[in-house]
Amino acid sequence: MRITISGPPGSGKTTACCLLSEALGLKMVVFGKIFRELAAEKNLTLGELGAIAEKDPSIDHMIDERILEIARENPDIILESRLSAYMLHRHEIPAFKVYLDASPEVRFSRIGVREGETLEEAVQKTKERAASEAKRYMMYYGIDVEDKSVYDLIVDTGDKTPDQVVQAIIDGMGETDAGEGPECDS
Repeated sequence: MRITISGPPGSGKTTACCLLSEALGLKMVVFGKIFRELAAEKNLTLGELGAIAEKDPSIDHMIDERILEIARENPDIILESRLSAYMLHRHEIPAFKVYLDASPEVRFSRIGVREGETLEEAVQKTKERAASEAKRYMMYYGIDVEDKSVYDLIVDTGDKTPDQVVQAIIDGMGETDAGEGPECDS
């Protein structure tokens, strides 16, 4: 089964993706890593690369074409990206589409801890990044990231442990038997 995991920064997408991969024995692909690696290669922050991507659609198109390619080639995979659910929906590629969310306070706090930033830094950078992404997705694809109608399941991760989030996803899929899977770093 194809599964997409989407949501705003700090919602727990990557952690849930990793644990779900382990629980279900499915390969996972985290597309945010591609954007982060590209920013690092260019010695840019995520915000700086986002600003460039607002003027150069080839950056987003490269990542999004890769999402579609991997989805078409893999009927059993977990794809983590902001647009994977929309892309698969538009191209009629079957998938169970999950949206993870949490309050801004929870997300900013998680990001600050993860990035070693103060809460104020995390708030500023995250808001800039989210605004840039929303602008690009509307400009390039006509996608309003606030429209959650493409999702099969929405999980609020704010008051849940990572294991509870994964269980909510498995329950949402109707799965009762989770198999052995690959190890990954949380």
